[in-house]
Amino acid sequence: MKPQDIFFIFIIVALLIKGRHKWLIFAGEFCLIASIPLFYFQIFFTAQRLTYYAAAFFLLAIIYNLLKNYKKKEK
Repeated sequence: MKPQDIFFIFIIVALLIKGRHKWLIFAGEFCLIASIPLFYFQIFFTAQRLTYYAAAFFLLAIIYNLLKNYKKKEK
């Protein structure tokens, strides 16, 4: 496990514990923006990891919003 993976897990846990679910989208966008120069300079491993992290952030945000809407419909 690389240091960037540990940092990614730390960020996800921190955002979920703090309840800052809207920040998941910003974190995903940041990962995508940060990966652009890495792809340009052909640092593919890190750039590819950042796109995976962005997808994970977006997926968590989608799941959170779906659960929130489902709970609203139950009431």
